[in-house]
Parts: sequence; structure tokens; C-alpha cells
Amino acid sequence: MRKQGVNPSHCEQLADVLVEADVRGQYSHGLNRIDMYIRDVAKKVCCPDGTPKILKEQAGTAWVDGNNLLGPVVGNFCMDLAIKKAKEAGVGWVVAKGSNHFGICGWYVMRAMREGLLGMCFTNTSPVMFPTRAAVKALGTNPLSLGANGTGGDSYLLDMATSAVAIGKVCSELSLLRIFR
Repeated sequence: MRKQGVNPSHCEQLADVLVEADVRGQYSHGLNRIDMYIRDVAKKVCCPDGTPKILKEQAGTAWVDGNNLLGPVVGNFCMDLAIKKAKEAGVGWVVAKGSNHFGICGWYVMRAMREGLLGMCFTNTSPVMFPTRAAVKALGTNPLSLGANGTGGDSYLLDMATSAVAIGKVCSELSLLRIFR
């Protein structure tokens, strides 16, 4: 990523979420995705440097332009802003445009949970699924994550795609098939 001119802080944020995915056993969203991120920056799908911008905000809400940065940079910015708003106003809802693939949704929810908050994270994806009896792809896997701390150090974290399987898992399996052929 550094050879592509990506800001060192952005590289660290990407590395953090990719390693966490692998540690959690979500290999479809871990380090095997690094080539995708490198390609996206090289092809100028993602910008290598910059800062997300708040377009509009109220006490408990904000709309952010991710300025086409790496998804984890935008995701961290938005969750940090949501946490700040939740602590000040009792709720923090932040939405973004101009973002890219941001790894596992659970990463951002865990950030809220570490601050003693309930966490929710939702995102959309490009159409990769066919609706029932459809001839063209029209639905994304649209991942979501919800998390809450319990008592005695217990917690609950849901991190899932709204499809039968995450597209990253399909891609991982296809890669394995190519390797073993």
C-alpha cells in the first residue's frame, strides 16, 4: 500500500481491520483481500490520501463524504464520530457516501462496544445476487453488525451478510479451486 502512495495512517487502519478479520476467523475479509485494495488504489478506484468530510450534522446525526478513501478510513471516521455523538447526545447516527470496501462490519461495532455503547453498522454492496427468478443481478450482500456488552465481561456480536453467504467467501473458495487445479 505504501508503494501505491497510501498515507501511512490509512495503511495502518487497513492493516488493523484485515488482521482482525483473520484473527476472528473471517478469512474472506482478511489479508487475502490486500490485492483488491492495492488494485483499487492503483486503478484510482480509491484515493490514497485525504480526510473524510462532514457534509451536514446535528447533535446526534451526521452525513459524511468519504472522499473515495479506503473503506476502513471512512468507517473508522464515521464510527468515531458516532461514538462522540452518542456520548454527547445519547445517540450517534452517521451515514457516509463516497466510501469503498471497508472490511468486516464487526470491526466498527467493536469500537463502539469498547466505549461501553451498543453498536450497529450497516453497509451496501454492488449487485452480486440474483433475486428469485430474475435474469440479472440486482441485490447486494449488504452486511450488517450489531453488538452489545453484557455483564461479567460477556458480550454479543452479530456480523453477517444478508445473503446466504458473504461474497468474499465465494471469492475465497474460487481462489482455492484455482490453486488446486
